[in-house]
Amino acid sequence: MSEQEKTEHLSPEPALEQETPADVIGSDSILKGKQEVLIQHGETTYRLRITQNGKLILCK
Repeated sequence: MSEQEKTEHLSPEPALEQETPADVIGSDSILKGKQEVLIQHGETTYRLRITQNGKLILCK
């Protein structure tokens, strides 16, 4: 093992920029008891729905 290889793993990781954690919004607060809702984003409408298996699908 070279001297460089020995010291490389000892070097501290470069500092990562601190990111603000994303807000968490429960699907219940979006769906409000319904199986699907429409979400308007700009000029595009998306459909968010719950599958029979309880998973979420977002479609254009």
